[in-house]
Amino acid sequence: MKEVVSMSLENDMDLVLAHKKSMQVADKLGLTIATQTTFATAVSEISRTVIEYTDNGALSIGLDQNKTRYALVAMVTFESDVAFNDAHEGFFYAQKLVPEFEVTVNSGVTAIQMKIGLPRSLKIDPVKINKLREFFNGQAPISAYEEIKRRNFSLSKIAEEKDEEIKRSKLIDEKKTEFISIASHELKTPMTVLKAYTQIAKATKEPLSEHLKGVLTKIDVQASKLNSLVQQLLDLSKIENGSLQYNMTNISLNGFVTDQLAVMQQILPNHTLESVLGKDVYVAADILRMEQVFSNLLGNAAKYSQVNTKIEVGTAIDADGHVIVSIKDYGKGMSLKTMQLIFDKFYRAQDVISTHPGLGMGLYISSKIINDHGGKIWVESEESQWTKFHFSLPVVNGA
Repeated sequence: MKEVVSMSLENDMDLVLAHKKSMQVADKLGLTIATQTTFATAVSEISRTVIEYTDNGALSIGLDQNKTRYALVAMVTFESDVAFNDAHEGFFYAQKLVPEFEVTVNSGVTAIQMKIGLPRSLKIDPVKINKLREFFNGQAPISAYEEIKRRNFSLSKIAEEKDEEIKRSKLIDEKKTEFISIASHELKTPMTVLKAYTQIAKATKEPLSEHLKGVLTKIDVQASKLNSLVQQLLDLSKIENGSLQYNMTNISLNGFVTDQLAVMQQILPNHTLESVLGKDVYVAADILRMEQVFSNLLGNAAKYSQVNTKIEVGTAIDADGHVIVSIKDYGKGMSLKTMQLIFDKFYRAQDVISTHPGLGMGLYISSKIINDHGGKIWVESEESQWTKFHFSLPVVNGA
């Protein structure tokens, strides 16, 4: 069948619309008023019967060619356990009105087909059918109800497309996360072996030239950087699939910060780490994950500021019973746009992409860790002057 008109059958308003559409198609084909009325009545009777028992019916009106002759066809389909028979008045009456009436059931879907043969004098051909289809496709709504129905259909279609787009996007994200996880695991083992062999070579008692020692040191440094990157990728995949685990324990914050600054001072010898710590409090934290946050924030502070400048670390208690940890550098600062996006996954400011290596994962992971600890993280900055990161943690009672 070459479809000309289609519509859903959901309520009694659709019954009126089905009758009008049936009359219009028959009229446009040049059928007599009597034939128009007969056809439209048969369609209405079946539509009314279907609407009484289900709200998922659909009506299609078109033309079917059998050799050189065409027939006007109306097809009503619906999903229902109801089996119509002559006991259903509309079903019984419709059979008497059209020459050809057929009911088929396939996989729970019932299809009722009604046909009226068209005289050859109407000279139906593919060109005329296409013009008929174009007419109805471009036809304005014939009632306020149809206008609303069309708008609802358009909105529903847009919603379905959006849902499908979200599903595709989610699938892509899942595949990407799976790839990152597998690739990171595969990289971690050879990187560990590489670092081990480098350490063994540096510790050998055999004489090594200063040049070779320098090469081994560079290999070790770069291997450490790559190992850190691999760990970030692993953490990212765990965050994405919700499997980032924590081993929480109550710790003295001032003691923890002091220990971290001592370690990081050795890693960042070209910067001076200063601290002004407030009243000591206990916080519930995963020590390794919190070390990761400090390492990232202090590392970034050094990375984006000149050598021989200071980095200030402070703590203070706020009115809500949270401890605020602040890390301030006197470096390049950042713009308002960067401050708004700095914690987004993979975000990197345009002015540092070519000058500072990185993938933009550190702050995203750090923000996730702080949020999972019940705190918040934020940043203040003044371009070309300073940047100050803050994060809060809930205070707990005692160790």
